[in-house]
Amino acid sequence: MVAGVSWRAGMQRRRDVYNPKRQILPADQWSASKGQELTVEARYGGNPEHKTRPGDYGLTPPCSPRPGKTLCDAECDFPKSEALMLLQQGIERGLVSVQMRDRWPQNIWAVSASGEVFEAQLENQSTGVYHGYPMPEDDDFRLNVVEKWHARGF
Repeated sequence: MVAGVSWRAGMQRRRDVYNPKRQILPADQWSASKGQELTVEARYGGNPEHKTRPGDYGLTPPCSPRPGKTLCDAECDFPKSEALMLLQQGIERGLVSVQMRDRWPQNIWAVSASGEVFEAQLENQSTGVYHGYPMPEDDDFRLNVVEKWHARGF
């Protein structure tokens, strides 16, 4: 077994641990003007691996949830407008990763009104398109996201 990864004959690799390198940028390193600029330009594309109901995402193939992936619409429809709103709120609050790709954060985190914690990942650094997913319950980084979400609230 390779550290953090288990292999089974004929199966895809499965994660036993989550990325320990993830870090939220300290609040004093994120400016409101940078947040406003990126909030206007950021786009949400979605990923068919995280959907059972394609809804208004226009995904190709329409949906193809992969076993082991968290599904943002497992319980109910999750409109693209809500995904974009969470992405924008994460940017506004500065819940962005230390790791940047050009001018875009590699990851953005947000917490929904119902308390579900989401992680968005940059898909295209030239256009600022992201896809997101609910963070698994056993990912301890969720606690850090929730703490900073409330600390940086409006």
